Formats: sequence, C-alpha cells, structure tokens
Amino acid sequence: MDLSHGGPGDEEGGPGAGLAGGLLWEQIEPASHHLSPEERALLYEEALYTVLHRLGQPEPSHVREASELLLYLQEAFHMEPEEHQQMLQRVQKLEKPIFCLKATVKQAKGILGKDVSGFSDPYCLLGIEQGVSVQGGSPGSRRRQKAVVRHTIPEEHTHRTQVIEQTLNPVWEETFILEFEDISSSSFHLDMWDMDTVESVRQKLGELTDLHGLRRIFKEARKDKGQDDFLGNIVVRLQDLRCREDHWYPLEPCTETYPDRGQCHLQFQLIHKRRAPAASRSQPSYTVHLHLLQQLVSHEVTQHQAGSTSWDGSLSPQAATILFLHATQKDLSDFHQSMAQWLAYSRLYQSLEFPSSCLLHPITSIEYQWIQGRLKGEQLEELAASFSSLLAYGLSLIRKFRSVFPLSMADSPARLQSLLRVLVQMCKMKAFGELCPDSAPLPRLVTETLRTGTTEWFHLKQQHHQPMVQGLLEAGKALLSLVQDVIGDLLQCQHTWNKIFQNTLKVDLFSMAFVELQWLVAKRVQDHTAAVAGSPVSPEMGESLFQLYVSLKELYQLRPDPTDRDGALALDGFHRWFQPAVPSWLQKTYSVALARVQRAVRMDELVPLGELTKHSTSAVDLSTCFAQISHTARQLDWPDPEEAFMITVKFVEDTCRLALVYCSLIKARARELSAGQKDQGQAANMLCVVVNDMEQLRLVIGKLPAQLAWEALEQRVGAVLEQDQLQNTLHAQLQGALAGLGHEIRTGVRTLAQQLEVGIATHIQKLVGVKESVLPEDSPDPALDPHAQGAHGGGCLPAELPPGVQQAEDCPAESGDLLLRGGLWPATRGAAHRRLPGSAEGPGAAGGFQSGAHPEVLLQPHPAPGSSDPFVQLTLEPRHEFPELAPRETQKHKKDLHPLFDETFEFLVPAEPCMKDGACLLLTVLDHDTLGADDLEGEAFLPLRSVPGLTGTEEPGEVPQTRLPLTYPALNGDPVLQLLESRKGDREAQVFVRLRRQRAKQASQHAPRPGQ
Repeated sequence: MDLSHGGPGDEEGGPGAGLAGGLLWEQIEPASHHLSPEERALLYEEALYTVLHRLGQPEPSHVREASELLLYLQEAFHMEPEEHQQMLQRVQKLEKPIFCLKATVKQAKGILGKDVSGFSDPYCLLGIEQGVSVQGGSPGSRRRQKAVVRHTIPEEHTHRTQVIEQTLNPVWEETFILEFEDISSSSFHLDMWDMDTVESVRQKLGELTDLHGLRRIFKEARKDKGQDDFLGNIVVRLQDLRCREDHWYPLEPCTETYPDRGQCHLQFQLIHKRRAPAASRSQPSYTVHLHLLQQLVSHEVTQHQAGSTSWDGSLSPQAATILFLHATQKDLSDFHQSMAQWLAYSRLYQSLEFPSSCLLHPITSIEYQWIQGRLKGEQLEELAASFSSLLAYGLSLIRKFRSVFPLSMADSPARLQSLLRVLVQMCKMKAFGELCPDSAPLPRLVTETLRTGTTEWFHLKQQHHQPMVQGLLEAGKALLSLVQDVIGDLLQCQHTWNKIFQNTLKVDLFSMAFVELQWLVAKRVQDHTAAVAGSPVSPEMGESLFQLYVSLKELYQLRPDPTDRDGALALDGFHRWFQPAVPSWLQKTYSVALARVQRAVRMDELVPLGELTKHSTSAVDLSTCFAQISHTARQLDWPDPEEAFMITVKFVEDTCRLALVYCSLIKARARELSAGQKDQGQAANMLCVVVNDMEQLRLVIGKLPAQLAWEALEQRVGAVLEQDQLQNTLHAQLQGALAGLGHEIRTGVRTLAQQLEVGIATHIQKLVGVKESVLPEDSPDPALDPHAQGAHGGGCLPAELPPGVQQAEDCPAESGDLLLRGGLWPATRGAAHRRLPGSAEGPGAAGGFQSGAHPEVLLQPHPAPGSSDPFVQLTLEPRHEFPELAPRETQKHKKDLHPLFDETFEFLVPAEPCMKDGACLLLTVLDHDTLGADDLEGEAFLPLRSVPGLTGTEEPGEVPQTRLPLTYPALNGDPVLQLLESRKGDREAQVFVRLRRQRAKQASQHAPRPGQ
C-alpha cells in the first residue's frame, strides 16, 4: 500500500506537519486504480454508452443535459479531446440496447366488491401498447372502454398476475419485464378484473349478506356464465416516467357508475437488455459498476484536494447522475449497489482522504439485505478480503493515532471516533462473522494495537530528544524533555482520547498507556540517577535532577486507581533515586534566596510604594522570595515522613536566617542613603520605611506554618516523632525569629524618636513664632497685633472696608486663624510679569503683590468625627477693580486640621486700585470634596492699603507675618446686602449680593455649632 494516513514519527511540528488534517496524504494518479489502459478504455466506453442511451425523465437533483455529463466523463477519465471524440463516435455506432420496462405490481386497496359476499377475486392484465400516442398521463381524454389490454395488446405480449381470492386489498408483489421500442409512442396499460366462477344459486344464496348481494345475484343472472367483472384500469405514458418510479395510481372506471374504484401500488424501472459495450458483455454488472464508482469517486476526491478542501462524501450531481443511470439500466439490485459502494469506498479510504463516515451507509445496507446465497464464490472472497484489509488498515491508523489524529486539528477526535464506529459496525455484521470467523474480538485487537503504538511512540520521542553532545548533564535534560512529553501525552489520553475509546470499545486507553509508559520512564530514570550518583552533584546537575524529580512526581500523580491496573508500578518509591541530591537542592534554594535579598536591598531607595502601602520595594521582593521557598518546599513534598520533617526544619531555619540578614542589610542601606542627606526629615522618613519593612517581614514570617503546611506534616510524623520534638524545633525556630524581628523593630522606633525629637521642637517653634523666637503678639509691627487700633473684633481689616465686608468681619472667628505674609513691590524683578492694560509706566506705577500663606491655617474639626482636606483660595476684591486677575489656589492637604501650605503667589497689579477703600485680598479656606461641592471652612480679608511696599519707598526684605481670623458670613439680617439687593439695575451689586448669600448659605450648612 503506497498511500497512508500517516507513518511513525509523523508528529506535530515534525516532517510533513501542516498538511491537511495532519496526515501525510500523497497525490496519486486517479486514472489507474489497478486498471490497465485497456480496462480503462472499456470502462470509458461503458460510461459513454450509459449516457447516450438514457431513458426516462431526470430526477430533480440530477443533470438533465447529456453534453454536461459527457464533459464530466472526459475530465474524470482524463481523456484528451481527440481521444474523447473518437471514443464517442465509436460508441454512437454501437447497436442500441433492448429497452424494457420493469413493472412490479405490489398491491391494491379499496377496490370494488363484485361478489355476493361483498369481496372480489382480483387479478391484473398488463402490457405495453406501442405506436399509439396517449394524450396526458391518464385515459381520461380517450374513450373509456373495458378490456383495454385484451383488445389492444397482442396476447403474447400480455402478462397476468395471480388471482387473490375474496379480498378488497390484494397483495401480489409480482414483477414483469415488458419490452418496447420507442419510448415516445409507448404506454403502459393495466386492467384489473374480478375472477367469476360458475356457482349454483344455492351457493350464492348461502353467501348472501345484504340487499346489495341480492342485487348482484340478479345482475349476474343477466350476464354470460363465467364472464369476469371489470374493476378498473391504469394507463401511463412511458415518456412521463423517471428511471425509477414508485407510486399509488388510481384505478380509472369505464363508466360513471362507480368513479372511486380504489388504488394500485406500482413500481417502474426503465432498464436495458443486451448492451453492446464489451464490458457489459464480459464482466458482471456489479463489477463494472464497482470500477466506474471507484473512478468517479477518485476524481471527486482529487478535485477537492486541488481546491484545498476535504471531500465530505457527497458526490457531485454529474457523478450521481451517471452512477444512478448505470445501476438502473443494468438492473443492479440495491444489495449489489451497496456491495459495490462498500468495496469501492473501503479501497479508496486506504489511499485517499475522505471521512470514514462514508463507509457507514454501505455497511448498514449490506447488513440489512445480507443473504449469503445471493453472492458467488469469488464475490464472497472479495468481500471477505475487503473486511480484512480495512480492519488491518484501521488498526494501523489506531496504532499511530497520536500522529494521524493530532489535537492541533480541531476535527481529529471526531475523525478517530468515526473510524472506530466504522470498525465496530463492520465487525458486528453478519457478513463479517460468516466470512471472517477466525478474527479476534475487536476490543482485544485494539488494545494490543494501542500497546504496541504507545511503545513505538515512546521510542520515537526518545530518539527525537537524543542529545547531540554526550554527557550526564545533556542526558538529564533530554530525559526531562522526554518525561514532560510523556506527561503531556497521558493528559491528552486522560482528557480526550480515553473517552472516545471507552464509549466505542470499552477500552481503557489511559490506564494501559500509563502502565506502559511508566515502566519505560522508570528504567531510564534509574539508569540516569545511578550514573549521576558516582560523581559529586554540581549546581547545574542538582537543578536538572530537581526538575526531573518534580516531573516524575507530576507523572506519578496521574496514576490510575489500583482497581484499574494490575500489580505494583515501577515508579513506586521513585524518590529514593534522588535522595543523594537533596542537600544540594536545599543549599541551592538558600543561595538563590540570599542573592535575591541582597539585590533587592541594593535596589531599594527606601521610599513607600504608595499612599496606603508604607513599606518599600525590598519588602515586596522579600515576600516573593519567601513565597518561592515555600513553593520549592511544596514541589519537593518528600514522601518519607521523618526525612520530610528534617527538610522542613531546614527550610524554616534558612527562612529565619534570611529574615535577620535582611534586617541588617536594610539598616545598612538606610545609613548609606542618609549619609549624604542634609534634610533630617528625609532621613527620618527613610527610617520609618525601614521600620515598616521589618514589620511587613514579621507578618510574612508569621505565615510560614500555613505556607509550609505544618499541620499536615505534624499529622504525618506523629507516629514517628514526639510532640516535644516538634515544639523544640519548628515552633522554637519560628518564635526565635519573631522575637528577633520584634527587637529590631523596637530598636528602629527608638532611633526614629531620637532623630525626630530635635526636628519636632524646631517645627513647633516655627508654628508659634517668627524667626523661631518672636510670637505675633510680641511683634513690633501693628499689622501683626490682633488687638491693634482699627481692627474690629481681633483682625487687621481697616474701617474703610465696604459695609458688607465689615458685617462679615463681625462674625465670630470660630473656625481658626490664618497666618500669611504679604508685600507689594515694584514689578521690575522679572521680564515675565504681565502689565495691566492702561497702567502707567515708571517706578511705582505697578507692583507685584506677593502673598504667601507661610506658617499654617488652624482649623476646627466638624461636629462629626473626621478631618478636612483644606486648601486656600486667594482673590483680589472688588472684582471690577481687578477684572483680569484670576483667583489662585494652594495645594490640597489630605486629612489635616493644621495645614502648613508655605506657598507664594504673585499678583501683578497697579498701585492705584490698591489704594482705594475696600480693595482687599479675600482668602477663602475650603474643604475639598471629591464627589460634591467643596465645604466652606471660613474666610478672611486683608486690606491692600496695609500691605507693605505699596508706596514704593520700602526696600524688599523679610515679609512680616499677618494673623487673620477666619469668619463665616451671616445668612440673613444684613441691611447693607438688602440695600444692595434693591438696586436692580446695578449688575455688580446683584453679583456681589448673590455671591455673599451663596457663601452665607454654604457657611450655615457647615459652620460649627456653638460650644464645639
């Protein structure tokens, strides 16, 4: 057999991968198919003769035009145009066949009862009338008459059925062959009669059942003795028939007395006799049909392959038409057609690519119609050989199913299942049991085949992973790859293939494959570990052995239940093969973890990871490092309880040692980064991060019992070790490590407190005074004295402020104080200052108002527990005097009741508007709200006339501080606002009133209650 679905080693990614279905299909010459050129020419002649002498109307799905069929045959047989024309002319000169109508009278129902008993004794006369054109398909248009067959068809061409006595629903099942010459002028006739026998009057009276019977007695008395009664007739034009017809035809009356005379079931088939082609004269009909079927199916498959598509088993309309015509004309039975189809498809399936499901239909047909006696000896041998051949080929595909049906192709499971179904159905056939009695049961054959194929697959994989360079390390890597391939194959068998074999054959593929593969793997792993044991284990060899151990552990965990296998496994106790390498594995784990800790600390800048995460990057790396150690311990999972306990003790010891090493390294890193820091606050922040890192480490260490599964370990070693020994080892190590970390954390906190002590004292002095020594009340500057003359209720607002602003000043300053520095200097310090339109040039014409909320804003908390997110908004008022200056805002402080902003703002303004009455700097303290509107915490007013540097005579220097009370505007009862509100035509007055009322309403919602 030259062509196959695949061969050994045809695996995904290997040679030949990427072809359709993952199979190694080869292109064959479709014209051969074991036929010589002479046999091929005879077969082509037979096909042309079939098309040229076609009879009957075409089927709805068939091709009507003969030219289209001839062109298809030329392509299917790969004939050149000249050769095709020569063959066609030669066939046209051959003698025509004898045309015949094969008519089967099946049965009738509902016929008339002509006897006294109410029944009839029906029989049929039938024949073909030639040379008379019948209009339409029924005799309705011609003169109705009795005895059409007797009067119009010669007696030698007339056929008669059996007489069925005393029935109205006769069944005949008789077939007749009726010859004709010209189909266009021939018609089929059938007359149905009631056989009348001579009986005495007494006999008839004994059969009398009703008045209708008495009427029949009188009617028979008037007719001649022995004359049969007419029951109806059927007339059908042959040119209206298809090649095959199967219908119920109504029996037509000759008078209108009984228009409904029942129906008759007829089957028609237009066939040939004495065909002229040599193939028809020298070979059995089914053999010729078999060769023609093979030729056309081969062409169909190759046509689909040329279009990069897979044949789905359905024939083209041209091929279906030709095969149907040939089988019909040759009068080939359904059984022989099914047998020819089976022989053709089963042979082609072994060489061409098409679905195995196409074989199910002929299998079912043969099984349904199987009668061994209807086949000749050579036909039985041919059928038996086809069974054996397909079974052997199917088993060869099953042996290589891993490469023939790769899972990289989505339809591979369905294709394998279809093949198994075909083999199962074939082996269940009565024909298979009679013709192949010595064949072993299919499940046993498949099991042995799978076992052989699994071993072959393993050896191919081993050869594929054979290293190019000989050495223990390279051999270990190759063995590791082989084991991983075995695991992958077993997982595929478990999850995909086993279900298919179980459902179709009750074969446990997974258990069989596991037992075979684990023996093969165990032998090679034992040989490798024995070779390694004779030399020191290097780090690279230790890593290779550890990966091999983990893979074997994963393979061993796939083992089936003991009930599904026999005896012990070769992999039982495989961990003992790796016992000499365990110390190197533990040392490698500690060395890798220590290197990662050192690298993490070197890369750490001691900066918190985020607003909510206060530890640094090294703490995260250390947690990952400990998680890796725990993962290694879980991978090892040593089966021996006592040795597993000692290994866990070593893991805990190394983890605790790494924790103490990390504490030393992170403190050294903090000293290194703080050495070059002038800002003691930054150094304190780093120390805070160090303390948080150690606290995070303490939390990680506390999770060791859960990560290393101490509880399960203690249950395993409970029968080997005493409880005191467990407490004195694992738990003592853990408590010692936690105590050491607690000491390191307390030491770090004390160091942090010592560093912060001086800074906190200095910061407090800055909060309460100027230049770390002078309080605002002791300042010689009247602007900083809250009790200075001109201040209303403890502020520095002048009496010249507008009445509305003065009224706001009278509100109690309960929300806190605001300290700021401000000065007005000539705008000549930078070219980036923007001058106001219309301002005069020259010294003092314009000034840069510099305002800095320098020390702090003291805020009183809301009644509900919580804090504020304050910021300050600075605006020059009134707005019509400073229309071009947009409000400024400070940064927002999160959850702070004593914010220190220390921000500077510059307003480029002319000096003249600043000298006017009511010109002021409005400072609004707001609580930032992410979802809603910002809450008003208070507002303060600074008169611009009191700002130093307004006259231009002072030199720029240290800007003094100013303390302003934060007030809330009153909601109602302000006569000034009422007066301004009455000025409807004054737009600025209306805007001012609306702004003040909006703030008053906002203040009433968020102002603190008295006494809080």
